[in-house]
Amino acid sequence: MSIQSLGVGSGLALDDLVKQLLEAERKPKTDRLDAREEKNEAELSGLGQLKSKLSDFKDAVDELRRDTDISGREPVITDPDADTSIITAEAANSALTGDYEIAVSQLASGSRIITNDGDFASSSDSVLSAGSGSGSLTFKIGNTGDTFSINVAEGTTLAQLREQINNDENNFGVKANIIETGTAAGAKLVFTSEITGTNNDLTIVNDNDLADLERLATTNSLEAATYLVAAENAKNAIATIDGLTVQSATNEFENTIQNVSFTAERESPFDTDGTTRRTSTLSIGFDREGLDGKIRDFVDNFNNLISEIKTLTKYGESDLEEDGALAGDALARGIQNTLTGLVGENVSASKLGGLFQLGIELDEDGKLEIGSVDFGLGSGEDRLKEAMDDNFDEIAKLFTDSEEGIAVRLYETLKLYTDSGGLLQSRERNAKDERDRILDDRAALELRLLSTEQILRDKYLNLDLTVARLNQTGSALLAALG
Repeated sequence: MSIQSLGVGSGLALDDLVKQLLEAERKPKTDRLDAREEKNEAELSGLGQLKSKLSDFKDAVDELRRDTDISGREPVITDPDADTSIITAEAANSALTGDYEIAVSQLASGSRIITNDGDFASSSDSVLSAGSGSGSLTFKIGNTGDTFSINVAEGTTLAQLREQINNDENNFGVKANIIETGTAAGAKLVFTSEITGTNNDLTIVNDNDLADLERLATTNSLEAATYLVAAENAKNAIATIDGLTVQSATNEFENTIQNVSFTAERESPFDTDGTTRRTSTLSIGFDREGLDGKIRDFVDNFNNLISEIKTLTKYGESDLEEDGALAGDALARGIQNTLTGLVGENVSASKLGGLFQLGIELDEDGKLEIGSVDFGLGSGEDRLKEAMDDNFDEIAKLFTDSEEGIAVRLYETLKLYTDSGGLLQSRERNAKDERDRILDDRAALELRLLSTEQILRDKYLNLDLTVARLNQTGSALLAALG
């Protein structure tokens, strides 16, 4: 298709006329497409922002609905010396509140075995003499079933044996070390077991009953003989709780106090009499600070979402103020109303009944607040304090009850909007389809304008040629008459 240059023959500005006519045809249609595109881009952007904020809030309520520590207990320990920690403690949510006086008189330890004086002059001594053959040593704890074995070859030195023991992949907690005494006692190999608790002593079996290995074993293959004797036997940890003696095979005392575990870090110091142990006070109380923070975080997260929805859906109050990306959008408004309704519902699973009794109220903007004004029922801060004082464990049910919990219901509702195939994704898909239609309409408009331009140029080309011929005829007549 050729587009001829117009006005050459006639001298008329026909080319400009065609351009003006095309622009008159193009502008209103382009303006409508631009307006559609601007609205579409704003909608896609607004839906993306809304989905992001909803997802953030969903993650927050998901964490809250599954928070097993929302009614947590807070162990507080007061040691005799503020700079020295005697015990550490943890408490389950079901632990009873109270104070306990605890003193640690003995830490749990494993057994220790030391080779005899003069058996080895230095760490380079061979543990098996030439011609004695090879054998093995088995390390075991009879009560626990822990066991591993070491093969000992001729010529193995005391230092090499130490490394074999320490590096064995099946070693359950036996450490070997060499002490060079620098005396007639020579080098001593020390075996230390990490398995603590009374009767959990380490046994070293001379599997092949080799005479040389009797220097390193506690017993023969039948476990009927006695060679090395433990320098220290394995021991329990011993403590007193309010004057009652308790023991544990490890330094951790689990459920000695119901639903509370404490770990002995070191022995308690003696009092001035030199015999009585000074006690540490373990206080089990409610984790008020932690719960208060979670409640206020919930309020802030909810309000951030509502603020975002209001910003996206607002209409500008003047020509100078732009509308929100989703101004007047029914879906966004519906989300706001649904969430506002959920936080105001009753929760029969909790004695508190609802968020109002927790001090949380809806203000005139649809946001949550812990009110400071007393309207006869106590301010929000007063009600929150009262709930923590009198119904601490009931607070968790407001949020986490599997059927009625506010965080549970909020999470399930938010999933309807944010999950794959949810309502927001459907809206985004429709908006993207509209974007594609706008692109198609632009392409179709350009094709129509090309066709219109050709028609106009063909039409005005004939006019151009006719005027050119008339001009030539007039010029000829003037010349003849002249």
